[in-house]
Amino acid sequence: MGTTPLGPFQVKRDGDRHAVHRNVGIGTLSFKVTTADSNGAFLVAEIAHHAKGGPPRHLHRHQDEWFHVIEGEYIVEIGDERYLLGPGDSAFGPRGVPHCWANVSEGPGRITFVFAPAGQAEAFFLEITKANAMAPTDPAFWLSFEMALVGPPLKAESPSRF
Repeated sequence: MGTTPLGPFQVKRDGDRHAVHRNVGIGTLSFKVTTADSNGAFLVAEIAHHAKGGPPRHLHRHQDEWFHVIEGEYIVEIGDERYLLGPGDSAFGPRGVPHCWANVSEGPGRITFVFAPAGQAEAFFLEITKANAMAPTDPAFWLSFEMALVGPPLKAESPSRF
């Protein structure tokens, strides 16, 4: 990979790198740093949630993923570990380890994801937002993005039952 030909840039709290907001059914996805911005080194995406829930259990074959909660509460499962994350908390999911997460907030939630290297993560998000929904539960869909669907979504249960 060469050096990034771009200069510095800023993305506001509710902004997107290219001023486009994409619906994932339970919230709005925005890109903070795109694959092109980092020459594929990493991708930063954020979902601002207006409803509870999250994606099915899956794994990334070639990307590590870091989860960082900005607002609300999230349950994040990585392998056999389960974490309740609040604002400022984060968790790391190594490549090849099944994981999933769910927004369990009573109000709005906001979570940031960093994928390294970027791989096909941006293409995956662009594809799922065409349907204005979370990712489909068809295992074949995930394969073309170097990912595998390995289980159902978490129940967006109350953190008190955690």
